[in-house]
Amino acid sequence: MKKIILAATFIGYSAFALAQDAVNVNKVVSVEQAFDKLVERKGIKDGFLAVADPDGIIFKPDVVKIVDFYSKIDKQAGKLSWQPKFARISANGDLAFTAGPYVYQNGKTDDDKVFGDYVSIWRTNADGKLKLLIDLGIQHPEAEEEVVTDFKEPDPAHRSGPSKDPFGAKNVIIGTDKTFNHGLTLSAMASYKEFLSPEGRYYFPGFPPMTGTDVVMKFINNEAISITAETTDGGRAASNDLAYTYGHARITKGNVVGNYNYVRVWEIDKTKKWNILLEIFSPIENE
Repeated sequence: MKKIILAATFIGYSAFALAQDAVNVNKVVSVEQAFDKLVERKGIKDGFLAVADPDGIIFKPDVVKIVDFYSKIDKQAGKLSWQPKFARISANGDLAFTAGPYVYQNGKTDDDKVFGDYVSIWRTNADGKLKLLIDLGIQHPEAEEEVVTDFKEPDPAHRSGPSKDPFGAKNVIIGTDKTFNHGLTLSAMASYKEFLSPEGRYYFPGFPPMTGTDVVMKFINNEAISITAETTDGGRAASNDLAYTYGHARITKGNVVGNYNYVRVWEIDKTKKWNILLEIFSPIENE
């Protein structure tokens, strides 16, 4: 009997290890590309309903569940297409994101096209399939340069079994987000210098995505940006290497003050410090 139990334990462990070995960033890239093709075939409404997590949200401008919003509209006019260019997936494969340029057209000429960038966050359901958890985008003029592709594989060292304290893990990332927000009220420059990953991307309406701490800080300084923000919620991968938060922000840019929704993607570094890998602000007034 002991041999049977040991064998079963070994098989279970091996199955877990093999499942982890199968995790790669192409999993979420492929899901995103399939989502794009689905919208092309079935339209925006049916496409979103097909991939939405039951708790998945969009901002219209307040937080609303994807299934609730799209179930109540007859059809969303126009054509929407996009390309994932920036993507990560957690070591356990349970949380992932992609981001990249989109084009929305509600007319027949090039003048009817709207350009921008999107951010999609995905998480696995009980069947291990990635479902759309958060979707948000910004508008900006058509990009003049080709977007650089940045897909990175997860660090195998982060692979782990189910968390013994998922609520505690979530509280850590919520607390980190609140700490960052508090820092913003004191000094946006100092807060970004402390928390933004060297390869972090920054999405601000009206501007193409910016990459890197120096570039983002230069933008914040040149545009005279100050921010106050409040955390709404967040989540964290079981492997504790990738996380997300979202909330509301009030941003002063020069002499202009506006309200925004924000979404942040966080990654943990080798020192166990959480850094912002991606941040996007979407204006509430323009939704």
